[in-house]
Amino acid sequence: MVEVAALTYGLLTSFVLSSASRNRKADRPNPRMVQLCGWLLVGVSTGSAIALGGYALMQASGA
Repeated sequence: MVEVAALTYGLLTSFVLSSASRNRKADRPNPRMVQLCGWLLVGVSTGSAIALGGYALMQASGA
């Protein structure tokens, strides 16, 4: 199940970054869906970092 989530996250990230890069080169604004997907990825990445950091701290403290 983790593999499917990682693959989906990777594909979505590649799509958003390539779309944003292409739109920047063409000097046009990003569509609303690309912006929303980008913000979703920021939230997922931040949440994962906080959760994994908390788990690492728990393991390091011996709890």
